[in-house]
Amino acid sequence: MHAYRTHNCAQLTKEAVGESVRLSGWVHRKRDHGGVLFVDLRDHYGITQVVADEDSPALQTLDALKLESVITIDGEVKARDAEAVNPNLPTGEIEVFARGVTVQSHADELPLIVNSAEDYPEETRLKYRFVDLRRERVHANIMLRNRVITSLRRRMTDQGFSEFQTPILGASSPEGARDYLVPSRLHPGTFYALPQAPQMFKQLLMVAGFDRYFQIAPCFRDEDLRADRSPEFYQLDFEMSFVTQEDVFNAIEPVLAGVFEEFADGKSVTPAGEFPRIPYAETMLKYGTDKPDLRNPIVIGDVTAHFEKSGFGIFEKIVGGGGVVRAIPAPNTNEKSRKFFDEMNDWARKEGFSGLGYVTRKQGEFGGPIAKNHGPENMQKIYDELGLGENDGLFFAAGKEKDALKLAGAARTRVGETLQLIEQDCFKFCWIVDFPMFEYDEELKKVDFSHNPFSMPQGEMEALESQDPLEIKAWQYDIVCNGYELSSGAIRNHRPDIMYKAFEIAGYSKEEVDANFSGMIEAFKLGAPPHGGSAPGIDRIVMLLADEPNIREVIAFPLNQRAQDLMMGAPSPVSNAQLRDVNIRLSGEALEAHKAASDAEKANVNTNAAKRDAPPQEG
Repeated sequence: MHAYRTHNCAQLTKEAVGESVRLSGWVHRKRDHGGVLFVDLRDHYGITQVVADEDSPALQTLDALKLESVITIDGEVKARDAEAVNPNLPTGEIEVFARGVTVQSHADELPLIVNSAEDYPEETRLKYRFVDLRRERVHANIMLRNRVITSLRRRMTDQGFSEFQTPILGASSPEGARDYLVPSRLHPGTFYALPQAPQMFKQLLMVAGFDRYFQIAPCFRDEDLRADRSPEFYQLDFEMSFVTQEDVFNAIEPVLAGVFEEFADGKSVTPAGEFPRIPYAETMLKYGTDKPDLRNPIVIGDVTAHFEKSGFGIFEKIVGGGGVVRAIPAPNTNEKSRKFFDEMNDWARKEGFSGLGYVTRKQGEFGGPIAKNHGPENMQKIYDELGLGENDGLFFAAGKEKDALKLAGAARTRVGETLQLIEQDCFKFCWIVDFPMFEYDEELKKVDFSHNPFSMPQGEMEALESQDPLEIKAWQYDIVCNGYELSSGAIRNHRPDIMYKAFEIAGYSKEEVDANFSGMIEAFKLGAPPHGGSAPGIDRIVMLLADEPNIREVIAFPLNQRAQDLMMGAPSPVSNAQLRDVNIRLSGEALEAHKAASDAEKANVNTNAAKRDAPPQEG
């Protein structure tokens, strides 16, 4: 018989009744029924009920064990009584009568209870993540992640993509977020950078003649964290040669739709080939964001023209000063009191906006100061244009275009959630396309790249030479699902002459481009194919499929919101010898922080040593 198990804790069924078996796992739960002890034994695969009574030599040992101790059980499989069958477990028709027990490891008092769904502070969960990972929900999330990655890899291979690995130690780039830097021991004063994405390397693979590349790529960005963002993350990175934007869409839609259908647990998924394509300008107008949640049926309207001349002086003044007025419908709010509308206005002010105007409508009657001053006939024109009914309310976001757009987008989400309009049990995908190549930077008073400087401009060199830069669109696209951006992508600019011209428009000299992007430019001068790709975020995909609000719930060992690993104590001070080894000398605040952290670490080590050396207490 195997040293630890003949079966795992999800294998035994009624067909095994009468067999002698050996199981190993963690003590998940214990129930004492007056001389009969029931123990739920848990391993990675599931749970088996173990029973011991006064005839079992294992009873005394099992009774004394704390939860989460690791044991090996020798016993006999027995059928449960009909009334004791648990249909929710694969092993629910049987139990194992314990004839012997070996304790592999005793557990001390637990920092959190594994067999409970009770919530614990994130600090506790992350510090003891190895215990937290034993809990059913978190364990299931990590296994879902495993299956999703396996499925993605298979689907990409089936599409003819080849998997390659790109370097982790690379060069720092002036574009994008902050890099995580790694000092070089062999080359004093120089640094590697951990990859924010394998962008240049995957493009160079295309230049090298590999036609379809992908990898499950680790990426690192030193940026402020949110619920859907982690400083280290993984993405399905891919690139293709001799492709148009449509070719990229046709390649990745079946992969994403297929994975979501496979793991959607009955939820509907936008079919491959039917992802809507929404131009950037349209999504910003209709939804107030370039990450629209299409489950929300509310569509924002531009009603600026209706208030150029109006009895409502505030809006007329805003429009006269170059501002805009955006309208956010609130369907079927005839039963809502004035309080609902006032609370929305209060919410807008708490979000840092000047306020959210509104009009009520009940059985065709308009209400509120805006309707009173603008007049019922003029209000009816707005309602007719927006396709609204006699019981629909309306909110207004007015001001400078950028501010009104931001408020309208946030209000659309708020109204949709408050009125419970968000469609459930579905995953709605879309492409956001036709991003502007350039934008005007108000702070620097200059034209700059709006998104990705390495995208191919639509119209290529002719567009750069003949069009207003702010009118030029890029072959650039985002994949969005349920309001989350899964990835950005583009058809790349593979021609040095077009790249120099694009950077010139943004105020960069040829010498600056050569200095900052020499590897890419030189490669393109030696024969580069047209190419493009994207990189859907795996963590966000799993977060959506697991229906989790926080990305840390689907990462095995995540950092906290301050980019700290509470379990391993990273980032941590290093010895002065290690600093000398990489030719680094600390000064100022960094030196003080290093000394304080080192002193704290030494004190902690001394305290733990004292605890180990202290004589055991009596009692």
